[in-house]
Amino acid sequence: MGEDTICAISTSSGNGAIALVRISGPETFSIVSEIFHSTKKGFDLSVQQSQTLHFGEIREGETLIDEVLVSVFKNPHTYTGEDLVEISCHGSLYIQQKILHLLVSSGARLAMPGEFTQRAYLNGKMDLSQAEAVADLIASSNAAAHQIAMNQMRGGFSHELNGLRADLLQFISLIELELDFSEEEVEFADRTALRKLLEKIAQVIQKLIQSFELGNAIKNGVPVAIIGEPNVGKSTLLNALLNEEKAIVSEIAGTTRDAIEDTFNYQGILYRFIDTAGLRHTTDTIENLGIERTYQKIKQAKIVLALFNATDPEEKIQASLQQILEKGGGQKKIILVRNKADLTVNEGTPIKSNAIFSEVTISAKFHHSLDKLLRAISDATQSDALEMGDVIVSNIRHLEALKNALSSLQRAMEGMESGVTHDFLAMDIREVIHYLAGITGSEITTDEVLGNIFGQFCIGK
Repeated sequence: MGEDTICAISTSSGNGAIALVRISGPETFSIVSEIFHSTKKGFDLSVQQSQTLHFGEIREGETLIDEVLVSVFKNPHTYTGEDLVEISCHGSLYIQQKILHLLVSSGARLAMPGEFTQRAYLNGKMDLSQAEAVADLIASSNAAAHQIAMNQMRGGFSHELNGLRADLLQFISLIELELDFSEEEVEFADRTALRKLLEKIAQVIQKLIQSFELGNAIKNGVPVAIIGEPNVGKSTLLNALLNEEKAIVSEIAGTTRDAIEDTFNYQGILYRFIDTAGLRHTTDTIENLGIERTYQKIKQAKIVLALFNATDPEEKIQASLQQILEKGGGQKKIILVRNKADLTVNEGTPIKSNAIFSEVTISAKFHHSLDKLLRAISDATQSDALEMGDVIVSNIRHLEALKNALSSLQRAMEGMESGVTHDFLAMDIREVIHYLAGITGSEITTDEVLGNIFGQFCIGK
């Protein structure tokens, strides 16, 4: 990376028991030595072994600032690939800022957002998709999002892409060789094997693209819409799931006129439950606006809880489900929920419909069988073949690159069918490689793109 030595506070802002100040760059040890004084005589920070911890004092001249622990990391086996020191001090805001001021006065400069991780990328310690996963890992608010980020940071996504690129590079080199012998019309690349490879890669890329919907939902919370007629118990169910009085419950029909949202963490996955306005025919203008928003929320939801009274006839349920499918649009999991089981002993006849993912009978008022409903919601999420070891795409930049790669791949396959010349086929395959390489950053060098990515990081990371 550059010649500057950078420093920043890497722990969250505010007072705390402990804070950590990080320094990285070629002058790290000499700068820290200006302000750090060990209790050992003749101590020299620069000759200490890497990955060792040292007790001492931070001083400004003769003034004691704090007693600290200094961690030494020597290049290239560090987070940034440079010499790196971490100072663990007490969490006083005054102490943190004082140490930062002393480091800057001794020759360091304040780090830009994400600059430590940017240096890690530029020094080959991680690729770009792994670097972006660091930010996702910090922001993860549930176990599933954490697992996706951890898998990506450890190179799961990169490994998948590098395998695809390696296969394509082998063929593109043979096609490029054919261009050198174009007059002899020699074919070095087996077209049958190439066609099979392109089809295989297209399937993998399509699977990765399809995983984005789930990955994005897990990252931001899986949207679950609670829908049904007025007074079927939607607000009561929301309150029961959240275990608080979030929504107003009333016997007056049409009480809920706008969507009410809140989050709930279940088995490591964050869900965004949405209580919607009751679906019915009404002349009330405001209520009709709420009903229109209900259909909008159905379109946005990944899972729909279709609430009915346990005593409702099957014909009515079938008709309502059909309306939901027609106006809701898109592929989503619908869970048929028969509520108010306390008022009837009839468990209902299972609805035979491909649109229904599962069916549960509950009593929201008395919290009966809510555990069964939560398991059904969890199963609906996991049914998308989410395995914690699978590669799940959750980054919009990666999604766009994959879509562009798939487009070029399809163009190459169409070109092979129509018998395009070697140079056009090579151009399309090179584009596929380019877009896949752009995800891991092996072909991205512009300051503008890198600045945009790493500018989203917090200071000190």
